Amino acid sequence: MALLAALCLAAGSVQVQLPVQQFTLRWQHSIEKIEWAEDYEVAGPWLHLSQARIRGSGAGMEPPDGATLVGGIWRYRLADPWRREIVLARSEFVPDYELCLDGTCRRLTHWVPIAAGATTLRACTADP
Repeated sequence: MALLAALCLAAGSVQVQLPVQQFTLRWQHSIEKIEWAEDYEVAGPWLHLSQARIRGSGAGMEPPDGATLVGGIWRYRLADPWRREIVLARSEFVPDYELCLDGTCRRLTHWVPIAAGATTLRACTADP
């Protein structure tokens, strides 16, 4: 039986497996209120950051070298785009992260409550 790519979300005792090959992680900077977005692909045991976007700039939000500004949005790719995991510190005092799957975006609270604590995203495998 073949295994499909999947994204695992883990926080405290909560474990969620989402059978996806690609996803977008979006959030709003807590001070500047500017939107960030990162596009990822699940590649074996890795998460590959294929592209990132920042809607403007501000304190501590300088786009990296090589970023291009198109329509008020900085677009860039990182020199090292490979991640084993992404750890998200979450707070009830700012809007929660959004996870976009197949063109539909939902706050992470759809799968994992904020009260569960820091949330880790990593590649995993799922049975079809």
